[in-house]
Amino acid sequence: MPNVSPGDTAWVLASAALVFIMTPGVAFFYGGLVRKKNVITTIFQAFAVILLVSVQWVVFGYSLAFGPDVGHLFGNLSWLFLHGVGAVPDRDYAATIPAAAFSMFQLMFAIITPALIVGGLAERVKFSSFLVFVLLWSTFIYDPLAHWVWGVGGWLRNLGVLDFAGGTVVHISSGVAGLVAAIYLGRRVGYGSNSIRAHNVPFVLLGTTLLWFGWFGFNAGSALAANGLAATAFMTTNTATAAAALGWMVVERLRTGHFTLVGACAGAVAGLVAVTPAAGFVTPGASLVIGFVGGIVCYLACTFMKGRLGYDDALDAFGGHGIGGTWGALATGLFATTAVNSAGANGLLHGHPQQVLLQLCGVATTWVFSGLGTLILIWVVDKVMGFRVTPEEEELGLDAVLHNESAYPDLVSPEEWAKQRLVEVGGEGIPHTSAVVPQR
Repeated sequence: MPNVSPGDTAWVLASAALVFIMTPGVAFFYGGLVRKKNVITTIFQAFAVILLVSVQWVVFGYSLAFGPDVGHLFGNLSWLFLHGVGAVPDRDYAATIPAAAFSMFQLMFAIITPALIVGGLAERVKFSSFLVFVLLWSTFIYDPLAHWVWGVGGWLRNLGVLDFAGGTVVHISSGVAGLVAAIYLGRRVGYGSNSIRAHNVPFVLLGTTLLWFGWFGFNAGSALAANGLAATAFMTTNTATAAAALGWMVVERLRTGHFTLVGACAGAVAGLVAVTPAAGFVTPGASLVIGFVGGIVCYLACTFMKGRLGYDDALDAFGGHGIGGTWGALATGLFATTAVNSAGANGLLHGHPQQVLLQLCGVATTWVFSGLGTLILIWVVDKVMGFRVTPEEEELGLDAVLHNESAYPDLVSPEEWAKQRLVEVGGEGIPHTSAVVPQR
């Protein structure tokens, strides 16, 4: 087909597959951090986001995010059910790949973003309420924000805000949403006790490596072509990630006297987040600074800030993604250079201090829009169907209460299993006395 590059198309489709694997990576990362009685629920929440958003995107989500502009705020609905989105390139977004390839690549971003919010509300919400919230959040928060920043005609894009692969659209929006959810729901039962800690560190490492692997598609794929810009974004992504993990480890060692694997993994994720908005606009040297500082900043947010303010951001969705994304977006305004990407802009260190102000505008807008919007949506869902499980259900564990499953049925005694195992009768969280002890 004229103007379609097989190489570019292959790279973008491969990148879409790489970004897809990031959501299972989030599932394992978060699943390892929660207690063993909630691991099924946590992983299932991330998996369910894949199912729900995949359908929403085809029906109307893509049209809202990238359809023809309406008032610089959202796309119209002319692309419902991906009508007209096929093998022909959409020159407004990518001239050398089919529009369908671009749509599927962007779908993977739309999937992982609400999955990240799980980290803020983990271990204490109803599954059905979570599904409704995700559908509403994707429609009323993610899709408009994606249009503002990336859509042709979007007002933040027109203003000149730079976001190569999702510092504002993905990470700040989900991190702030996680913070709002954590504050609204309140602390988990037993918060502050030693019993709340990562139950499976190998899961955490597995999730981190899947995220790191997939992030090459996330950032390098955002070049939308198999070219030098993709190679630069690949390099800056890897460099910042390693630097951030080392930065986290240094501060953790100075503060606690230990290096921890969980800390190194958290630092790596912080680096991935921080470099995301900058990956295709900065040099490898700048990515070293962005990553190393990002690891330190996110460590401080996940320890001192959360400890001082007392909110229960269970898996540090805000400390990692909200703060990391904020730093990365602002750092883009410092280090961006047209020598890397002529379609971008120069930042403060390259003679254009106004870019920092533009980045600050994008950050502030995302904070306010996601924060207020999330609060409204959670309040509506809570009033209509309830959002949090009861303290008794939370104490027993959501895997048994909500899903009648256990991640480790053979690692507990029959008595403990019988105590925790509940059967849903007439709705979520209704205990049934005929608990069944599994065969051993």
